[in-house]
Amino acid sequence: MFELLWSALVYLVVGAVIIFIVGKLNFGLRVAGFGSALMAAIVIALVGGVIAWLLSLFGISLAGGFWAALINLVVAAIVLMISDKFLPGMEVHGFGGAIIAALGIGVVGWLVTWLLSLFGIVL
Repeated sequence: MFELLWSALVYLVVGAVIIFIVGKLNFGLRVAGFGSALMAAIVIALVGGVIAWLLSLFGISLAGGFWAALINLVVAAIVLMISDKFLPGMEVHGFGGAIIAALGIGVVGWLVTWLLSLFGIVL
């Protein structure tokens, strides 16, 4: 149980760092500070989980292939736009900004995960 909680905490902190970096790079997303980025990571995880669950009720999978990647990108942009409404410290600049931010989060997330794996830390 402790390992699961520790893993979730590390995942949220890494997610917050990624959101903070993307916000500072001005990729369609702005966060006020690290606290806002941490809250954004929590809200995005919750909203994303609900959306993935709702899509699964309709038989839409978010794993594998070009179409799944495209659906994931659009879902991530929608999640960012929904999260924007709940968080005063986060601002998304329209749907285009949300798409760019989702791409930025994906690329920066991949880089951070790769760098952590070099040190034996796997998320």
